[in-house]
Amino acid sequence: MQLLIFIIFYPILWFISLLPFRILYFFSDCTYVLVYRIIGYRKDTVRKNLLIALPHLSEKERRIIEKKFYHHFVDGFFEMIKTRTISDKELYKRFKFTNLEVYQNMEKQGKSIALLCAHYSSYEWLVSMNKHISFKGIGIYKKLRNKYFDKLIRDIRSKFDADLVDTKETINVIVANERKGIKGVYGFAADQSPKLSKAYHWGEFFGVKVPVHTGAEMIAKRMNMNVIFVKGRKIKRGYFEATFVEMVDNPKEVPNYQITDMFLKMVEQQILEAPEYYLWTHKRWKYAAKDQE
Repeated sequence: MQLLIFIIFYPILWFISLLPFRILYFFSDCTYVLVYRIIGYRKDTVRKNLLIALPHLSEKERRIIEKKFYHHFVDGFFEMIKTRTISDKELYKRFKFTNLEVYQNMEKQGKSIALLCAHYSSYEWLVSMNKHISFKGIGIYKKLRNKYFDKLIRDIRSKFDADLVDTKETINVIVANERKGIKGVYGFAADQSPKLSKAYHWGEFFGVKVPVHTGAEMIAKRMNMNVIFVKGRKIKRGYFEATFVEMVDNPKEVPNYQITDMFLKMVEQQILEAPEYYLWTHKRWKYAAKDQE
């Protein structure tokens, strides 16, 4: 069944990836109507999240953000597909780094790097940084159930010299690389909600206590890795930039969970600047503080 689904959808995805951006965004606009106005994909979740995060805004203001979010959300899906055939030149024109020297200075310290980011702006195109770095670029992700689409995602990333490692294999891969003398920059999109069984820390996110992922911090401490936050920004449709923010270069000396809490505050600040570019469809507050009892 997995192969059949892949055979049916892959030609469609390939065709979409070949479209010029002007036509690609025309299809995105049409899909927005379907996803937002007809299907209403996770609209209740989005509205609940926006109310929790932005209670100071009026309902009308939140509805404006909601509509902008869905436009951005659907654009992001098509941009991800476009990555399959986009040229290096085109991607570098559309996704720029404002201060690569911050990252490069950390490389000079000779330690592997934990790169933290949120599901914000064009996090999928962060993969383009691998053309600008010396360390091995590895993205930490949750393996897709369909092994054929999972391989497709891996192939797309490999275009830009990036490897993907399943969350369950992360520590083993990092330890093996360190033993071999391979320095890496490991990308963690750690802003979403973990399973309660894996919630070792509750942090405050928009004034609400929620379970948070702590794996990136714990790995950074164990392997003595530098830690960087990547702040994304959308310039206009199809154009983005990213800024590196140095967090810590001595993780073992930082109290437990302080790095994670710092990360949450950075994500929160980023969202407040332009909330329409965050991934609001995720049930970030589904456990909230009441489940600590």
